[in-house]
Amino acid sequence: MEVRNVMSSPAVVANPSMPIREAALLMRAHGVGALAVLAGDDLVGVVTDRDIVTRAMPDGAVDRPVGEVMSPDPVTCRADQPVVVASEVMGEMQIRRLPVVNGDRRIVGMISLGDIAENVSEELAGQALGEITEMR
Repeated sequence: MEVRNVMSSPAVVANPSMPIREAALLMRAHGVGALAVLAGDDLVGVVTDRDIVTRAMPDGAVDRPVGEVMSPDPVTCRADQPVVVASEVMGEMQIRRLPVVNGDRRIVGMISLGDIAENVSEELAGQALGEITEMR
């Protein structure tokens, strides 16, 4: 099965200058734990709920821009890749969500361990999660 068949699409996106508070509200409104960060059409980062909690909340700096707390240059997967490859990348890179890009490297969605568990295999998602938690 290909990533395109299980990813969430379209991806919920932010821009680097968006206030963190706004990004958090966007996550809550869409029920997602990560936003793709775009500068124009270019994927420049990912900001997760964990990024917000660990990098912004301790200082109460929720009006700072997303660009200050995002993870830059995110690892991605392609929509036409097998889901098992995306799962392996998640395990190796210790991440729970991957932006999905097309052949032109434009964001087309997001895939999470939850998407894999729900639509493909709980066992496959569990293996990746095991790798993530083992290494931390």
